Amino acid sequence: MTHKISRRSVLAGGAALLSMSAMARSALAQEARLRVLWWGSQARADRTNKVNQLFQEQNAGVAINGEFLGWSDYWPRLATQVAGRNAPDIIQMDYRYIVEYARRGALAPLDDYLGSVLEVEDFDQVQIKGGSVDGKLYGITLGANSAAMMVNAAAFEEAGVDLPSPSTTWEEMAKIGAEITQAGKRKGFYGLSDGSAVEPLLENWLRQRGKALFTAEGKIGYDANDAAEWFTMWQNMREAKACVPPDVQALDQYTVETSPLSLGKSAASFAHSNQFVAYQGVSKDKLALRSHPLISKDSKGGHYRKPSMFFSVAAQTKDPELGAKYVNFFVKDPKAAEILGVERGVPESSAVREALAPTLDELGRAMLDYVSGLGPLAGELPPPPPSGAGEAEFALRNVAEQVGFGQLDAKQGGETLVNEVSQILARG
Repeated sequence: MTHKISRRSVLAGGAALLSMSAMARSALAQEARLRVLWWGSQARADRTNKVNQLFQEQNAGVAINGEFLGWSDYWPRLATQVAGRNAPDIIQMDYRYIVEYARRGALAPLDDYLGSVLEVEDFDQVQIKGGSVDGKLYGITLGANSAAMMVNAAAFEEAGVDLPSPSTTWEEMAKIGAEITQAGKRKGFYGLSDGSAVEPLLENWLRQRGKALFTAEGKIGYDANDAAEWFTMWQNMREAKACVPPDVQALDQYTVETSPLSLGKSAASFAHSNQFVAYQGVSKDKLALRSHPLISKDSKGGHYRKPSMFFSVAAQTKDPELGAKYVNFFVKDPKAAEILGVERGVPESSAVREALAPTLDELGRAMLDYVSGLGPLAGELPPPPPSGAGEAEFALRNVAEQVGFGQLDAKQGGETLVNEVSQILARG
């Protein structure tokens, strides 16, 4: 049987084929997806989502799916997703965890993209090395920061107490905290939050004593006597009502929103400088950034300029080059930088810093000035924390809480902490 094919049917069929081809191209174009996971506040999420939208606009056919959690919830979620082979393509990574995740094979090495997709030649090379593990690059720093005190300047003024200075000692800070509490200007209000469970604060204190959280060999860098002295200092502050009581401190879930400062329970809390924007965003009072107290007037200080966080590309991603392109956009694009500001830290790119500086508001300038103005208070970047460092941080929180509630005394707390951390690192 012969079928007669008319010119009209050929054209109609061709149009259908063209339509199907266009639909196929459209479907293929939409196949490029990146899942991005980060920790942080709503303010960080708002900025990140705007940059994600900008990246999509400039890269047709790429869809970005973003998700964020608080710090304490973030790491269990990430561990579960990595173990279930459902890791996000782009992982916000911390300095304390990068060794662990890189050695587990969860992160993709980025060395092949340097100088091509990743344009990081104007970054501080010390910060680039901070994202390297065993000679390979696994993370691109999103900015630099340092540990800091978030201080409610208005509450200090109400109590008639001067703000701490770079030379303020811990002994003086304890007296300042007690004075603010005793002033009674606000109901249920104390001078300080209880920083005994804050690992960066403990690290700062240890560095002033010539010690560290961890050695270069991945061992614990302090002993039970050091830890007992640390817990004793905070026990004395609790007894003097210089800091919040344990039931108030227990409300802190280690997010900006739940800190005693943000809850209106204390005039100072301990965090990182890049969190200043988020802290000010949830406070009706004017805040200020201050360095951590000294153990003595002649102390060298315990600060250092660190990668605030990294973006890493998951080893499981289907398109590591696209992931690297996204990371580069995040740290190098001028429009992205204007949206992000210094909320994740002071940008490492000298070109981005130069372009961004005139656009910063008062908060941004305060953060930039703080990190760049630490001077002799800042020392060298410590080696990357070993595998198990994240678990060691949770051990500190648990033991500090037990000491705070009187379940352990300071000496027992010091012994317990050192034993637990040593066992964690031995397993790692």
